[in-house]
Amino acid sequence: MGSIIRKSDYEQSLEELQSKLIALQEWVKRTGQKVVIVFEGRDAAGKGGVIKAMMERVSPRVFRVEALPAPSDREKTQMYAQRYIECFPSAGEIVIFDRSWYNRAGVESVMGFCSELETEQFLLNTPLLEEEMVREGIILLKYWLDVSSEEQEKRIRSRIDTPTKHWKLSALDLDSRRYWYQYSKARDRMLEATDTQHAPWFIVDADDKRKARLNCISHILETIPYEELPEKEIYLPVPELHHAYNDKLCRGEHNFVAQVY
Repeated sequence: MGSIIRKSDYEQSLEELQSKLIALQEWVKRTGQKVVIVFEGRDAAGKGGVIKAMMERVSPRVFRVEALPAPSDREKTQMYAQRYIECFPSAGEIVIFDRSWYNRAGVESVMGFCSELETEQFLLNTPLLEEEMVREGIILLKYWLDVSSEEQEKRIRSRIDTPTKHWKLSALDLDSRRYWYQYSKARDRMLEATDTQHAPWFIVDADDKRKARLNCISHILETIPYEELPEKEIYLPVPELHHAYNDKLCRGEHNFVAQVY
C-alpha cells in the first residue's frame, strides 16, 4: 500500500485539487456540460468521505449529491431505473450518486430484496441505459471503492465503539460482514456485466482513506476534458448613499441571541 501520507501533505494536496474542482465547476456551468459520477463500494468503503472532500468548496447549485432512500410503494411499481433517471443532470450540472442504480446488483441482490430474474434483467439492461446516457452527451464516471475485509471490520468496529459514529451504523453494515463473500461474488458479477468501453468501472484502492480521496478526485479531474476558463473581472458596488439611513438593529427592540462565546 506504500507509505502513509501525512495530514499536512494530505490537506495541501486536497486544497490544490479542490481549487481545480472549482475550475471544473466553472467550465461545466459555462459550457452547459452534464456530468454523472457514481460512487459504489461495500459498507464503510469511504464513499461519503470522498464525496465530502469534493463538496467542501464547490457550489451545490452545480454539484448535486443524490443518495436515494429505499423506494416507496409507488416507486416499486415503476421501471427500476426511473427514479434515478429523474435525478440526472440538466445542462451545467454535476450529479454525484452516493450509491446508485447499482444497488440492484449489490445489496438488493445479496439481501434478497429483488429476485434473481430482476438482477439478471438489471445486468442486461444497464449497459444499454448507460450507452444512451453517453450518447445524450452525459459524461459518466463510475468508481468502485475497494476495501479489504480487515479494513472494513476495523471501520465498522470503530462505529460500534464510538458513540458519535453510531448514526453511521445500520443493520446492513453488520450484515455486510456476515455476507462478505456473497458481496464479493455480487461485485464480480456486476463488474463483468457492466464494465463496458462506453462506461468503464474505475477501481479505487480505499484502505487508506486520505489516498483514496486524493487519487479519486485527481482521476476525475484528469478524465473530464475541462479547460480552465479565464476568470471574469468582479467589481464590488458601494451602497447608494441617497438611500442611506441609520439601519443598525437595536438590542432593546429585537431578540438577540446571547453571546455565550
